[in-house]
Amino acid sequence: MRFEFIDAHKVEHTIVKMCQVLGVSTAGYYRWKERQKQGETEKNKRDRYLDERILFHFNDNLGTYGSPRIHKKLVGEDKILVSEKKVGNRMRELGLFAVPPKRYIHTTDSNHDKKVFGNELDRKFRPEKPNQVWGTDITYIHTGEGFLYLNPVIDLFSRRVISYAIDDCMDHTLPLRAIKKAIDIRNPEEGWIHHSDRGSQYCSTKYIEELVEAKATISMSRKSTPYDNACVESFFATLKKEYIYRFVFKTKGEAIAAIDFYIQFYNRKRMHSTLGYVSPIEYEKAYENAQSKDANNRQITSA
Repeated sequence: MRFEFIDAHKVEHTIVKMCQVLGVSTAGYYRWKERQKQGETEKNKRDRYLDERILFHFNDNLGTYGSPRIHKKLVGEDKILVSEKKVGNRMRELGLFAVPPKRYIHTTDSNHDKKVFGNELDRKFRPEKPNQVWGTDITYIHTGEGFLYLNPVIDLFSRRVISYAIDDCMDHTLPLRAIKKAIDIRNPEEGWIHHSDRGSQYCSTKYIEELVEAKATISMSRKSTPYDNACVESFFATLKKEYIYRFVFKTKGEAIAAIDFYIQFYNRKRMHSTLGYVSPIEYEKAYENAQSKDANNRQITSA
C-alpha cells in the first residue's frame, strides 16, 4: 500500500522524500515498480491471446456463437480460465455480435377439408432415445429467382436434421421426399411419433399413407399454435438468423448450396445448448456409447 501511495503522489512530492517519510527504501519502490510493469506486460499478453482465441472460435463457427458458446470453447478446448462475463465484454470490444432474429411466415395452409390428427406429442419435446419423435415443417428462403421451400425432418432427441428436401414448389411432394428419405435412413420402430402442423401437405393422402406404412403415430399441432412444434420452429430461426440472413442470394443454386452447407455444420459441429453444448451427432454418439457400455455391463453381470 505504501508503494502504491508513493506512485500515486510522485508528481506532488519527490520519491526519495516520500520513501523516507514512509520508512521504505527507494530501491524497494523501484523493484515494486518493475514488478508492476512486468505484471502489466503479462496481462496484456494474456488478453491478446484471449482475443485471438475468441476471434478464432467465432469465425471457425461461421460467426454464429455468442459469449456462452465461445466461453465453452475457451474453457473446454483451449483450457483458458476466464469468466463468461469477460468473454462477453471482450466480444463487445472486438465488435462480435450475434445476428438478431428476423420474423418469418408460415408456409403451410391449414384451411382445407382433409382429415387432421390430434396433438399426440403435447409439447413433450425431450424423448428418451433417438427415433421416438420426429418433427417437420416447411419454411421459405428468398432468392433473386424466386422463393425456395425447405422441409427438414428433425429427430427431437438429438435435434439432428435426419433428412431434408428443397424445391421451388411446396406441394405434398416436398415433405414426401423428405420423410421417405428419413425413414430409409433410420427405419424407426413401430409407434414412433411424427409431428407436424395441420398443413395440407401433411394431410395429403400419399403422405398419410407413407406414415401409416411406417407404423407411425401421427401427431399434429393445434391450429395457429406454432409452439406445439417449437423444436422445428427453433431450427428455422437458428438457420435464418445465424446464416441465411447474411446473404442476398441471386440464384436458387446459391441458396441451396448455403442451406446444404449450414445443415452439415449444424449436425456435425454447432454446439447446441439444449444438448449440453455438443452437436447433434456428438449427442447421438454419446447415447450409443452409453447404451453399448450398459449392454456390456449386463453381459458381464449375467455371466
